[in-house]
Amino acid sequence: MEKRIGIIGAGTAGLQLGLYLQRHDVDVTIIADRGPDEIRSTGLTNTVAHHAVTLERERELGVDHWSTDDYGYFGHEYHVGGDDPLRFRGGYHAPSRAVDYRIYHAQLLEDYLERGGRVEQRQVRHDDIAEISSRFDLVVVSTGKGPFGQMFGRVAAECPYDTPQRALCVGVFNGVDQQDVRSVVWSAAPGAGELIEIPFLSFDGLQTALVFENHIGGELESLSRLSYDDDPKAFRSQVLDALRAHHPATAERVDPRSFDLARGSIDLLQGAVTPAVRRSSVLLDDGTLALSLGDVKSTVDPVLGQGGNMASHAAWVLGAEIVEQDIFDHRFVEQLERKRDDRVLAASRWTNFMLEALRTRPDEFGQVLQALHDSPSMADEFTDGFNFPERQWDRFATPERIAAWVGRHVDSASLPEPALVG
Repeated sequence: MEKRIGIIGAGTAGLQLGLYLQRHDVDVTIIADRGPDEIRSTGLTNTVAHHAVTLERERELGVDHWSTDDYGYFGHEYHVGGDDPLRFRGGYHAPSRAVDYRIYHAQLLEDYLERGGRVEQRQVRHDDIAEISSRFDLVVVSTGKGPFGQMFGRVAAECPYDTPQRALCVGVFNGVDQQDVRSVVWSAAPGAGELIEIPFLSFDGLQTALVFENHIGGELESLSRLSYDDDPKAFRSQVLDALRAHHPATAERVDPRSFDLARGSIDLLQGAVTPAVRRSSVLLDDGTLALSLGDVKSTVDPVLGQGGNMASHAAWVLGAEIVEQDIFDHRFVEQLERKRDDRVLAASRWTNFMLEALRTRPDEFGQVLQALHDSPSMADEFTDGFNFPERQWDRFATPERIAAWVGRHVDSASLPEPALVG
């Protein structure tokens, strides 16, 4: 049976799905609002890192263009502030890599086009819904822009928040020395927020992405509104002050003389994300099934870097189902959800748990942090779990699971009272 698949959106999910279907000789069209050159010229969209499980999919798709030997990183350095600060390290089973999405998405779109892929470059408007649905057997929506992205309602049971939980200030910076072993630095400061420092391949080579996850109402929330263009010197000064006061594991490698946004305000992103899980499908007026994919299905705060990896996973699972099945109906959706959602929902639940735990520091979470410091094997297991959020959620889903996980690595009788509470 010939299948005609329409994909709306050319982000990670839409592009990887398009490449997967193209590889399996499925008739696929990507509808995108920008071409490769326009993608490269936009402002910073995010600083997503792809973990080893995602890089393996990219190798299978033939789009692994950036060597992890040159651009990858190999684990996390953790700094947890408080009265008794903790520093420890965890390693991966295989490296991760962060490539500027303006480079990554443009390259994957070019790969798709060079292999004969069909792209319609246009803005999708409400009047286009009937025309688009009539041309395809299945419509996949991987961008929230436009009328299709607004069709998928929130799943209340999976949405504990209806407002953002962090105020974000994200930039690509020069003037931060890489560590001897390239690693993410993951820093948590009580009352202020988190910082994720990422070795980041951008337009001028390997640079540094700084992701400030500032607590709403905390002393660093103003970074999410601080203008660079109005006063670049004041911007740099305030960011440096924030690093020195709250994130010393990064501040100690900053050269104040060269510290700056790499290309000015085009390399700065500020705002906030409201976490949400949405319905998987809707039936369009003519009976065509529309599916949500990527951020349209699940929007997560970037504090754990799960969004792009979940988009890739979901695209891969959906691609396999499209290749294997001929009927796109409610049963197709059930089978898709069964194979996709353990990882996707676990990523959302684990991220939401961490947003709250990092803010409130309950006793059992303080014990986890102490155990991660005391047990290198547990720290490695936790760090590699960024590849496998379903395993992380197995560990964090209940206090009983947390206690069992800690107990497997550290004699609970020897644990001190949590040093990081309140």
